[in-house]
Amino acid sequence: MSKMRVASLFCGCGGLDLGFKRAGYEIVWANDFDKYAVQTYNANFENKAFCIDINDVNYNDIPLHDVLIGGFPCQPFSIMGLEKGFADKRGSLFYRVIDIIKNQKERGHQPSVVVLENVRNLLAHNSGKTIIKMKKLLHNLGYNIFVSSLNSADFGVPQTRNRVFFVCLLQNIEYEFPKPIKLCKTLQDILEHDVDDKYILSDRIKKTILSNGTGGYVAKSETDLKIARPLTATMGKMHRACQDNYVTQEKGLRRLTPRECARLQGFPDSFIIPVSDFQAYKQMGNAVTVSVSEAIARSLMEQVVAGDA
Repeated sequence: MSKMRVASLFCGCGGLDLGFKRAGYEIVWANDFDKYAVQTYNANFENKAFCIDINDVNYNDIPLHDVLIGGFPCQPFSIMGLEKGFADKRGSLFYRVIDIIKNQKERGHQPSVVVLENVRNLLAHNSGKTIIKMKKLLHNLGYNIFVSSLNSADFGVPQTRNRVFFVCLLQNIEYEFPKPIKLCKTLQDILEHDVDDKYILSDRIKKTILSNGTGGYVAKSETDLKIARPLTATMGKMHRACQDNYVTQEKGLRRLTPRECARLQGFPDSFIIPVSDFQAYKQMGNAVTVSVSEAIARSLMEQVVAGDA
């Protein structure tokens, strides 16, 4: 049986793609507008991603594919942002996903599977009206839609990271999301040792990092957690320890290294990180956890692809 062909939108550094690749799919297209994310992607994948804004993509250039995947921009739907939704230029990019599916349909090969990812708050955004609209648009294209929130900590990595996933199928079958597995390691198990001194907190900044916040935002700061807090795209700015992750080793309290962040997102140590620390933190904070992606990809292989063979 030939491999299922995958087109990846908003590919970032490739977390969603790597999960599907590991499960035996073939990536035939990938794009992202962030040149640094594309640099990392292209250092790790045989198929090369295009550095292009999805608004500028000629849809006819996207090869015909069986599966469409993408983690569309989450900031417009996140509680960490302004929650403008579709009114935000980035939020409206969901419509480009719909347009690409329509284009493929017009070319005679509508993708039989669509997998999309976003922040969990999407479920509640605008009192639930946003996700209802999204599901209606996908349903109008003939898809049966299954939605669930999955936590990365339930799929082998010690990071609490809840994300909502859409699995959309043209086939009239029931789909079951992958079941959680027992977490067998902690944040401490994935740490590097004897790290560069640049990751060690100075006494001056440590006071700010360990404070519980001021004004209208007060939260308890904790370090050395067994399961990491969610990685964020802005962790390069070093937020307080009520938001970012800090650990204690021989040299003292420190921030996580980019490699440790990659491990928390399920990337293997063979995954090349060719960019600056700041860009690496951003990419890992935006990435889809590889192990979650792989679990979904394999569940689709078992429930949909095998049944369709």
